[in-house]
Amino acid sequence: MPHSTPEQLALAALGEQLPAADAAHLAGCAQCTAEVASLRRPVDVLAVPELSGTAPEVAPPPQVWTAIAAATGVSTAPPSAGADVVPLRPRPSRTRWLTVAAAVLVGGVVGGGAVALTRDDDGGSGAVVASATLDPLPAEDASGRAEVRDADGVRSLQVDLDAPALPDGYYEVWLLQPDAVRMVPVGVVHRGDTVLPLPDGLDLGAYPVVDVSVEPMDGDPTHSGVSVARGSLER
Repeated sequence: MPHSTPEQLALAALGEQLPAADAAHLAGCAQCTAEVASLRRPVDVLAVPELSGTAPEVAPPPQVWTAIAAATGVSTAPPSAGADVVPLRPRPSRTRWLTVAAAVLVGGVVGGGAVALTRDDDGGSGAVVASATLDPLPAEDASGRAEVRDADGVRSLQVDLDAPALPDGYYEVWLLQPDAVRMVPVGVVHRGDTVLPLPDGLDLGAYPVVDVSVEPMDGDPTHSGVSVARGSLER
């Protein structure tokens, strides 16, 4: 029997009941089960009640600054006041999050084939305007590459991540100021290629540091303080 379709994988990740034959295949197929588990992570993140309201601005964890200072040789910590995660827009209700999650899952899985077919010869969608090599942080086994692409004025961040599977967490990408005073969450990524839309008006010159963190399933939208790879965008 062929593997589950992208639509079936997305529905299973959202907890929808599949036809008996499709459910039977999913139960006995390790590959499809792994795909559903991977897709379910962002749904779990978006569905938690803690994300249903507008999050207050909070300071990045001290570990983030410590890691940057160790890597760059900077010895002066950023001021404690004003260090925060930048909320780009109010968070919608939980119901809307679940609707968005469904659209992202179906659009992301189904649209992945379309993106692959419409990519340029250099392997991506749109022109590369900035890129960064993601180097592993000490004692971490993750690396990759990030590219900012511009397709007719619409910017996206394409992350190619080589990292271990996470049994009880997920990877998230952030854009940081060089001094780590402020940071912007970009989105959840998985091993391999992930394309994330960039917010309109975000100044990449002010937020050039690409940070990949490991986030637990705890409903807390702030940075966990556990970063595994990092690099600076260069134009």
